[in-house]
Amino acid sequence: MIRQVWPSARELAAHDLEQLYRYPADGRWLAVNFVSSADGAITVDGRSGGLSTPADRIVYRLGNDLADVVLVGAGTAMAEGFEGLRPDAATADRRRRFGLAPIAPVAVVTTGRSLPPDAPVITRAAVPTLVFTCASAPPDLREAWTAGGARVFVVGESSVSAERVVSTLVSEGLARIDCEGGPRLFGSLIEAGVVDEFRLTVAPFLVAGTSSRAALGGVVDPAELELASVLTDGASVLLRYLARH
Repeated sequence: MIRQVWPSARELAAHDLEQLYRYPADGRWLAVNFVSSADGAITVDGRSGGLSTPADRIVYRLGNDLADVVLVGAGTAMAEGFEGLRPDAATADRRRRFGLAPIAPVAVVTTGRSLPPDAPVITRAAVPTLVFTCASAPPDLREAWTAGGARVFVVGESSVSAERVVSTLVSEGLARIDCEGGPRLFGSLIEAGVVDEFRLTVAPFLVAGTSSRAALGGVVDPAELELASVLTDGASVLLRYLARH
C-alpha cells in the first residue's frame, strides 16, 4: 500500500495515484522520471531496473500511461532495451478514461552515434517512433531510421536542441511529455529550462561504485524546485517536485 506522508497523511487508492500523477490538461507539461539508490546511484550494471521497486514500478507506469509521448535518450533506449509501449487492458482503460491515444509513441534523442538503424525502439515499436537528431548525423543513417519506420526530425546543427525537441512535440499534439532519461538528456532539458516536474524514487539500496548521477551537462544556475508530494510504501520514498519557472 502506498501512502502519502506530505502534504497530508493519507492512504492512496489507485484513483488517488492517477490524480497525483496525471498531467495538466492544457499546455505543455514535461515530467522527468528517475529512480535512485539511497546513496545516489541511478543504475546497477548500467541499467535502472536493478533499482526499481514495486512502488517505483507503479509510478513509472503512471508516468507513461498518462502521457502523450515518452521521451528518452538513445543511449538509455539501447541500454534498457526499449521496444516502444504495448498497453495491456489496464493501461488501455486508463488511457481511454483520460482521453489519450491508445498507444503513446516514443521520442528518441540522438546525435546519431548511439542509435543503430535496427534499434528495437524503432523496428519493434507498435506506433512510429520519433527520432530527434542533428544535421551532422550521417544522411544515410537518417534515411535508414526512416526506412525502419521512424519519423525523423532534425533539430540542431552539431547537437540536438532540447528546446526544439519539446516545441516540436507540442506542435505534433504531444504536449504531455514523460521523460525517462538518460542523464545527458535530462541535463540538456534543465539547461533549456523546459522541465516542469521531477519525479524521483529513492530506493532502499546502497550501491557505491561509479554510477552516474541523474543529470549531466553544462553548469547552470541551480533551478529552484517546489516539493509537491511525498509518498512511501514503507521502503521506497516517492518524491514529486515542481519547477519554478
